[in-house]
Amino acid sequence: MQATIGAVGDRDRNVDLSSRSPGPPLKWAGGKRWLVPHIGPRWRAHQKRRYVELFCGGLAVALGLQPERAVLNDLNPHLINFYAQLRRGLSLKIEARYDSKLFYAHRARFNQLVKDGGAKTGEAAQLFYYLNRTCFNGLCRFNRSGEFNVPFGQYKTVNYANDLTVYRKLFRRWSFTNKDLAKVSLEPDDFIYADPPYDVDFTTYSAGGFSWDDQVRTADLLAKHRGPVLLSNQATKRIVDLYRRLKFDLKFLDAPRRISCNGNRQTAREVLATRNL
Repeated sequence: MQATIGAVGDRDRNVDLSSRSPGPPLKWAGGKRWLVPHIGPRWRAHQKRRYVELFCGGLAVALGLQPERAVLNDLNPHLINFYAQLRRGLSLKIEARYDSKLFYAHRARFNQLVKDGGAKTGEAAQLFYYLNRTCFNGLCRFNRSGEFNVPFGQYKTVNYANDLTVYRKLFRRWSFTNKDLAKVSLEPDDFIYADPPYDVDFTTYSAGGFSWDDQVRTADLLAKHRGPVLLSNQATKRIVDLYRRLKFDLKFLDAPRRISCNGNRQTAREVLATRNL
């Protein structure tokens, strides 16, 4: 197993583990590393505050900003278990190689663990890491029965890290939670960054999906926050109208090309919405 950690969705195939900020440990579709240069200048003026990310995903933004104190939340419980296990010093002890037979065996074992109540274990975290590195486009998708169902990926090579302890010291400064955004405990002066799921039909990333009502609920909650708030989302007409109605300041950006199941690599118009910044 090669000790190169990278996130294909964030363009970090060859991350220098000796650098101050290791790259994201997972591949993550729709990763936001490209946004860090846009968020960084806004964050630096407030870096004494606690950083809160409500949909932390692949951690590209948090790892890019390096806050001293952070609450990192996500709707996906398997993702948060993986980060919690990294915080404890997770090492990869399962067999990890780019092989379709092994992939489907590990996928079946992961789904059985979840079914049997073992979703919060170190083994589940190791399997989640392996599946993420090996599956199609690093997607994270579950069927109605709660089973991970992304197929085997098509790559020339896949790198796996058997030593993930580079994250242990850094993650000890941060808290990881798996809660509905309304239940995340916020302080009035928190710096909040939120990157909700894109405004598309979205039902398989976590139990219950993420509906338009959830988009509105997210924006309404953040519009009431007294501290700095930064939101990013796909710039659909109704998202733009929603953020304008709530008096966010808007900036439009062209996101990197997205990869879809049919190979479409269209650029996506992104909106950066801010308040109290």
